[in-house]
Order: sequence, then structure tokens, then C-alpha cells
Amino acid sequence: MKRKIAILTQPLHDNYGGLLQAYALSKTLNQYGDVLIINRWGGHNSYIKKFASKIKHSLIRNPNIPTKSQKAIISQHTNAFREKYIPNISQRITTDKGMREHSKMGFNTYVVGSDQCWRPNYSPKITNFFLDFVRDKQNLTRISYAASFGTSEWEFNDEQTKICKDLIQKFEGVSVRESSGVQLCKNHLNSDAIHVLDPTMLLDIEEYKKLTESENVSKSMGNLKVYVLDKSVEKTKLIEYVTEKLNLKSFEVMPDKRMRNARVTSNNVNEFIYPSPLVWLKGFQDAEFVITDSFHGTVFSILHNLPFIAIGNERRGLSRFESLLQMFGLEDRLLIEYNIENANEILKRKIKWSEVNNKLEKERKKAKNFLNTYLK
Repeated sequence: MKRKIAILTQPLHDNYGGLLQAYALSKTLNQYGDVLIINRWGGHNSYIKKFASKIKHSLIRNPNIPTKSQKAIISQHTNAFREKYIPNISQRITTDKGMREHSKMGFNTYVVGSDQCWRPNYSPKITNFFLDFVRDKQNLTRISYAASFGTSEWEFNDEQTKICKDLIQKFEGVSVRESSGVQLCKNHLNSDAIHVLDPTMLLDIEEYKKLTESENVSKSMGNLKVYVLDKSVEKTKLIEYVTEKLNLKSFEVMPDKRMRNARVTSNNVNEFIYPSPLVWLKGFQDAEFVITDSFHGTVFSILHNLPFIAIGNERRGLSRFESLLQMFGLEDRLLIEYNIENANEILKRKIKWSEVNNKLEKERKKAKNFLNTYLK
């Protein structure tokens, strides 16, 4: 019987890593059956709660949040990528009722993952990501692939822990993206999990190169790629130093203005447009060095065998970086204190890419064995 597979991942918006992991996972799972990504979003109330603490206005609309028409302009390229390369996605679902209704569509396989889908503050409703909406029936397969808690700390409350602990017992196979996630599953959910690759690393770089070549993406404007999500004076100084030290030209693939640093208006909205994920990918193909504080920025540096500095990003989950780098023996590429001395130490070290690539192949086999065990 051919599988009808539903993927449950975080909402897909302008995040390059999120879009590409969804693309890679759906492409990988296509060999096992027909795949659909469930487009689960939070409702209006959960949106307010999630962002209220960030904008420090309890119920006051943040002027930096774009209007619907502005958002369509800002996201035009990321939306176009999603529509062309991830067309297998459901209509937006914002309620439990919608999730229950969707479960009646005849899926016989559910795959939860990847990204930080098991982080309560990030996912629209955490129990949905343990498949609480799915009715028990025979011949139904539930697994997680590279699900991430995003942190080594347990962030579930007591009620969430109890419910998710019961739900995960119904999973045939559990895999997580970080080594710390293995312990979190064991200690808090009484579940044995294995550590596997992020979905983006299941695809060879030739797969990504085909994408950029098919769209004739223009050559990047430099050869030192900067992908820094959380700007700071210290990081800017570090980037300037490394650029000069290596005699390279730095470039970024991000909007000219970031939404949290400037107000979106009808006059400047074009300066907030996100470039296509394909332009972001081309940046790695053209780079000689990368500086990033992003998990997926680090992932694609490794995939492309690019020397890099990974700036520790504690707010976004430091354990993600540590686990990824430990997997490939690259812990010494992580920079926690942004000073020149520490950066120089990293620049001196050469990466043995043959060893890294051998480890990558072993991890790919491990990941595919996991999927074959439950989906073939």
C-alpha cells in the first residue's frame, strides 16, 4: 500500500532554514509515498501572546509588524519559492478543529519535524506536534524526524509534559536533531530517541546547485558570506576584522532594513523585501568564507565545505550549534566571546574536510536507515 504522508513542521514564512528544511524533508519522503505538509499556524490570540513579550506592548499593535499588503510585498520571493518548490502544502490551519478535520483526509503516516517544532514557545500548539489530533486506528505510522527542542533545557509545563509523554508512546520511531534532545526525551518523556541529521543535510549540494542553476541566479556580490540574524556592534567589528584579515569582500543576503530595527511604511517597504532562498543558497556556492550566528547558516557552510565562524546564539538555542558541530568534530569553530583573539585562533585552524565528509556520509546512512525502518 502506498503511503500517504503528512509532515507537521513549524509555519513556513521568510526563514531560509525553515523553508529549505521543509523542502529537503518533503523531497526525501517523496520516495516513500505522496507527501503533504500540514500548514499549522497559531490563531490570533496565540499570535498576540507570543509577540507581546518581545514588543513590550501588552495588547498594542507593534508598528514594525507589517500590514497584510506590506507582508505580501516583503515576502514575494520567499512565497514564490514556496509555491514552486514546496507546492505540497495544505491550506493554513489555525484551530484544533481544523487539525481534527484535516486528519480525516486518509493519511496513514505522520512525520513530525524538523526545526524547533518541539519548542513550546515556538510552535502554534505543542500537543498538536505530538499528534494529539490524530485518531487511533490500525496501520497508522507515527514518527518524528529530527524534531528539535531548540535548547538543552526543558521548557514544557507540567500539563504539557504529561500529555506529550502519553502521546509520544504511540510513535513507532523517535528521532531528534540535537544530542541533548535524546536526553530530554529519555528524562522527561520516557522515550528512546536517536540523534539524526537536519533534513537539509540529507541532500547533496548538487541538488541545491541544480536549483540555483535552473533559475540562473546571479553571482553574489562578494566572497565572504555574512548571515547574522542578531546584529550587534561587537559582531559588526568582528565581521570587519575578518574581512580585512582574509582580504575578502563581505556580502549579505538579507533585506536592506530589518523589521525590528526600522519601521515599515508604504514608502520604504521595498527595502524590507527578502531575497529568494535561491539567492541565499547561491551565496554559499560563491563564498570562500562564512560568518554566521544561524544554525542553518552553519549547516550550509559545512555542506559546501566552507571555512566558517559560527557565532554562538544563546537566545535562539545554543545547544543546536553545539550538537551540530560536535557531530562533525568542528566544536572549535564556535565563537562565544566576540573578541579578535578568539577569532584569530579560529582563523588559524584548518578544517579536514575529508574527515567531515566521511562523517556526513555515515550520518546520512544512519538517517536513511531510520526512515527505511518505519516507512519502507
